[in-house]
Parts: sequence; C-alpha cells; structure tokens
Amino acid sequence: MDFRTIFSAVGALTAALGIAMLLPAFADLMVGHPDWQVFLTASLITTIFGTGLWASSSGRRSELNLRQAFLMTVMIWVVLTLFAALPLYMSDLGLSFVDALFEAMSGITTTGATVITTLDSSPPGILLWRGLLQWFGGLGVVVMAIAVLPMLRVGGMQMFRAEAFETPDKILPAAAQIASAMTVVYCILTFGCAVAYWLAGMNTFDAAVHALSTVATGGFSTRDASLAAFEEPAIHYVGVVFMILGALPFVLYIGVLQGRLVQLYSDSQVRLFLTLLAMTTLVVTLVLIISDIATGEEAFRDALFSVVSVMTGTGLGIADFSNWGALAITIFFVIMFIGGCTGSTSCGIKVFRFQVLARDLYQHIRQIIFPSMIYIKRYNGRPMPDSVSTSVQSFVFLYFSSFLILAVLLSLSGLEPLDALGSAATAISNVGPALSPELGPAGNFAGLSDAAKWLMTIGMLVGRLEVMMILVLFTPRFWKA
Repeated sequence: MDFRTIFSAVGALTAALGIAMLLPAFADLMVGHPDWQVFLTASLITTIFGTGLWASSSGRRSELNLRQAFLMTVMIWVVLTLFAALPLYMSDLGLSFVDALFEAMSGITTTGATVITTLDSSPPGILLWRGLLQWFGGLGVVVMAIAVLPMLRVGGMQMFRAEAFETPDKILPAAAQIASAMTVVYCILTFGCAVAYWLAGMNTFDAAVHALSTVATGGFSTRDASLAAFEEPAIHYVGVVFMILGALPFVLYIGVLQGRLVQLYSDSQVRLFLTLLAMTTLVVTLVLIISDIATGEEAFRDALFSVVSVMTGTGLGIADFSNWGALAITIFFVIMFIGGCTGSTSCGIKVFRFQVLARDLYQHIRQIIFPSMIYIKRYNGRPMPDSVSTSVQSFVFLYFSSFLILAVLLSLSGLEPLDALGSAATAISNVGPALSPELGPAGNFAGLSDAAKWLMTIGMLVGRLEVMMILVLFTPRFWKA
C-alpha cells in the first residue's frame, strides 16, 4: 500500500489543527491566563509534525483506492484526536492523559461527554478549544458522509453517491469541492446561531462557543450546568432551532442556496425526522404534565429541548431527564439510537436506515401475502438496489452488536447495569449524556475508572466512523497486497 497520499492528507489536516490552536492561545492571552503558553507550545508541536508529514509525502501520488480511503479516514480521526488532547493534558486543569484523550475524542467526534468538572472557572482558551474541536469534527463528519462513505458503500450510503465520486481517482479533488461548499454553509449556520444566541441574551464569548457546539450537534458548553445556566427561554429555543438545522442533510442547504427550496421539505428523510421529533416531544410533554414535574410552556420547552438534543446527538441540556421517570428514560434511550438525517452533523443510526429497514420489512410481508407480486423499493422516488438493503442490514446488526459488547465490557469495568447501558449507548451513538443522574445531563464522566474511559473513547470512535471502517481494518485480507 502506498502511504504517501494518506500521510499527505493526515499531515495537512494536522498542521491545520496546530494553526487553529493559536485561537485559544490568543483568547487566554487577552485575559492574561498563563495557558496561552500551553496552546502556543502545543501549536508548534502539532504544526511542525503535520507540516513535516505533509512535506515528506509530497511529490507524485498514486490514486486513492478503497483500502487507502478506509485507512486514511481512520488515521485522520485518531491522529487529530491525539494532538487535540495535547493542550488539554498540558493545561492547568490537571487532567490525566486518559482524561485528556477522552475529552478530545468526545470533542472531535461531536459526542459531548465530558470529564471536566470546573467549566464555570475554566480559562477561555480551554472552553474555546473544546468548541472548536466539535466544530471541526462536525464539518469532518459532513464531508465524510458525502465524499467518503458513499464510495466505501458503508451502511447503504451508496444511495447518496454523486457522479463526482464514481471513480477513485476523483475522490480528493471532488472532496475538496464538497468541503468548500459545506464550509460555506457551515459558517453561515454557525454565524447565524452565534448572533441568535447573542440577541437572546448570551454574552459574545458564550454565544460564539455555544454556536460552534450547537451547529456541530456536539454538546460541549461553557458552563457546568450546560444551557440550564441560562434562564432566558429564548436561548433554549435558539438552541432547538439550530440543533435541528445541524441534523438536516447539508446537501439540501446547497440546493436552497441555489434556489431549490423545494428540496428541503420534499425529502422523505427530513419529513420523517421532523415528524418523529414532534411526536416524541408531545409524548414527553404529556409525561411531564401527568407526573406533575412541569406544567404549561415550561413542560413543552423542557420536553422539546431534551428530545431534540438527544435525538440529534447534541447533548446540551436545560433539565435532567434522568429524574423524569422510567417511561421518559426509556424514550430517551430509544431515540439515542435513531439520530438525525444522513449527511448532517448528527449521530446515531440515522433516519434513512430505518426507512430502508421499514421498506425491507414491507416488501417481505407483501411477498408472503402476494408471492407473485413484484414490489420495487424506492427512496425519494428512486429505485433502491438490493445492495443498499444488504448494506444497511449489515450495518445495523454490527451497530447493535458493538453496543452490546461495549455495554458488557463497561459492566465488567465496574459500572452498574443502567450506567453501562447508558454509557455504551451515548458513546456508540455520540450523544453525550447517559441515563443516570450521575452520568446524565446534570452529571459527567469524571468518576469513571480509566478502563471505562478507554472503552468509551474507543466506542466514540467506532460510532463516529460508522462501525464498519474500524472492523475492516482488523480484517487480515485488508492488509494483503
């Protein structure tokens, strides 16, 4: 395998990450916090390594084949996480290497689970860096979903293959074009979210950091209490709007910018996603009112925000749903796995795959009742090949298998059954909070053992890279020439 193309891409992105570290360094320098030196040092180390790796791999490059694409994608997430953990480990927070790696992986996979218990008193550089990690991770997820996964046929993503990706030698230039378009849309949404938060009552810094996290459906906040620290209802509704926008297919936004507004609400995936949000919010609102936990607008707002935050995988919180009773906890456990739309920054299995499974089930039932009838499965009016169904079924099986294995391993590491299930679900689905009071929206993961943190770190990576990418790397035939 020719590694030059892989190392070149990894090196360039690592150098870009190092340059980005100058932003939190400047933020700390502005307030006179000594951590600016930490970020400057980490920036130099990261930039020098990335630039050196890129320079050593420059020159004539081979075409990027499927094996290289698999390996490159995994290496990018792993290498960037390692260097992103440097300033967290070197800072005054006193994080161990395991904690720093956990926090960095949680950020760059847009999970939002945290081990930091002193956010209210943390320096601005650390808070900004966490937000930037999620923002970069969210953009990377969108580009991966549109430029890489369709080519690799992971989880039925070949349904979203564009003509530009029909041949392997077009992957890099086409991915660059996609990245440019997505970055424009991403920046517009982030700027709009920051302005909306600011108008709703946040100060400029909090608005900027929360915008980075919200649009990326990440979940990192500048406060220990997350958005519950901000009492203005307008702030909560702004979060709801932009979490939903972050969970919609970004390709459709490009169509909207080109004047094709009808695409946004004609997509069946979008309609089903919004319908599920509405129905789940109604049920949870009724649970809160009947249980006398909240009433009126407060019940609706708490339910709406929590449902949107969990289903989109954002993980921001304004209320602790772990205290809402068994029915509410069960609902949140289920929607953790659903996720948002394909080609968005959200997490989970994705609505599209549930649509495929439903069509497969419908076809099977029709064939039982009417054996001679021919049924053509369609998605958004397009015929859906059997290869898509097979790919989705394989993905869902591996997804839940990974979840069960992780839950068992977390239980063996010392977690209670509910904590093990919730932690495994939130890691694989990249959601953020678990289900218990200690690990839920009002808690954090600082109290876990190092073994549990390592398991969750791996789980976050596996979930973000759509399971199969990691599995393929452990297949002996992958490394054979």
